[in-house]
Amino acid sequence: MIDILNLSYAELEALLTETLGEPKFRAVQIWQWLWQKLALSFDEMSDVSKSTRAKLQEIAEIRYPEIVEAQVSADGTEKLLLRLHDGALVETVLIPSTGRDGKIRMAQCVSSQVGCAMGCTFCSTGGMGFVRNMTAGEILGQVLVARKRRGDTRIDHPIIRNLVFMGMGEPLLNLREVTRALEMLHHPRGMDFSSRRITVSTCGIKAGLQELGEKGLSYLAVSLHAPNQALREQIMPKAARWPLDDLISTLADYPLQTRELITFEYLLLGGVNDSPAHAAELARLIRTLKAKINLIAYNPSFDASGSTPYRAPSEESILAFEKVLWDHNIVAVLRKSKGQDIKAACGQLRSDYLSKASPK
Repeated sequence: MIDILNLSYAELEALLTETLGEPKFRAVQIWQWLWQKLALSFDEMSDVSKSTRAKLQEIAEIRYPEIVEAQVSADGTEKLLLRLHDGALVETVLIPSTGRDGKIRMAQCVSSQVGCAMGCTFCSTGGMGFVRNMTAGEILGQVLVARKRRGDTRIDHPIIRNLVFMGMGEPLLNLREVTRALEMLHHPRGMDFSSRRITVSTCGIKAGLQELGEKGLSYLAVSLHAPNQALREQIMPKAARWPLDDLISTLADYPLQTRELITFEYLLLGGVNDSPAHAAELARLIRTLKAKINLIAYNPSFDASGSTPYRAPSEESILAFEKVLWDHNIVAVLRKSKGQDIKAACGQLRSDYLSKASPK
């Protein structure tokens, strides 16, 4: 059976016209039912003829991920554990904020792979290892499930306003499907996301970085976490295979949209990379780039033995680090960590359900 959510608009149109002999306008109708009206079945598509729906049911299905577990943090953050069609488990996180009008908005952190091959020492997902890439339909299925759960069918002012590809996996190691997902998100008759409301985060993968920039479908965030090559090799050994100086020089030529800045994510690990000297070195490293830094305090992530390789930084060291950056005219923002009590914060996505369900 065809996963119809994994078809681009052009592919859906070809299926309808070339395979099923339907007129082109059917693609518009069905696309809107899928991506705006959140239809779970073809029977819901009331303005599509019964004969067309019957044809579709014979060859295709609307394949939503299944919600296995939902956890809500004390701060309102919600983590959903989702089962894909083959039984693979991934997590997605909804992060609330309050707008100037007092209304709640949500950012959604989506996954692009089942597990992750990068093995960063501070990241729980990296400890899982790599299982497989997700399809564009599976990536976007996370958004559909979240919108359905929230009753979020408004395209002009949706509740889920921003998407960040910062969940499980390294997006640039699944660039083809991530790109397809981004293109589908932008379709004006679908969810119609602006590139300014989508951020793709990478730990620095040479292949695909330039292509991502040239397509202009999203903003860029780079997981840096170290101000020099030696320290990066220690905490991000696989990402550090691409020398840090080469990464920075490549980012100097990265295509940016108007008023766009590259965001560097810097996880502060107590006693490892959080000294004023590290901050000064970081400022020198990125001083020539159009960039800002998101500082993130480490969220303890315990392994199977109940131990954690790092500790959180002190409030004093966080403030001192931030001050050094500002003194060097580097825009730095301490990102408030949400969802720690349900292991939904940065670096904590792992799928404890899977480890609990596995035989000892």
